[in-house]
Amino acid sequence: MILDQTKGELTMAVIHITKENFEKEVLRSSEPVLLDFWAPWCGPCRMVSPIVDQVSNEVDAKVCKINIDEQQELASSFNVMSIPTLMVMQDGEIVDSSVGFRGKEQIKQMLAQSR
Repeated sequence: MILDQTKGELTMAVIHITKENFEKEVLRSSEPVLLDFWAPWCGPCRMVSPIVDQVSNEVDAKVCKINIDEQQELASSFNVMSIPTLMVMQDGEIVDSSVGFRGKEQIKQMLAQSR
């Protein structure tokens, strides 16, 4: 958690995932994990990114982003062919996924179904 100086409240920080921290942050997580596979050149990814940031402050789950240009091995291991791809993992297993733009309520619903 980090302190939002403008609002004076604690907020959840989005975690940037690499192959080095993937096991610790995702596979060993005791809470659901939302993975956002994205790339800086992807228009729909830039539209989803602020929504994913908002969701991180509104749900009891870990929210993570994976830049597919920098983490090609992780993207490949999940067979990510199109972006943005969102996946929800629980106990190291994929429980939901979607490809393309999703609104905040749709993303929150993905996480709610993982419980």
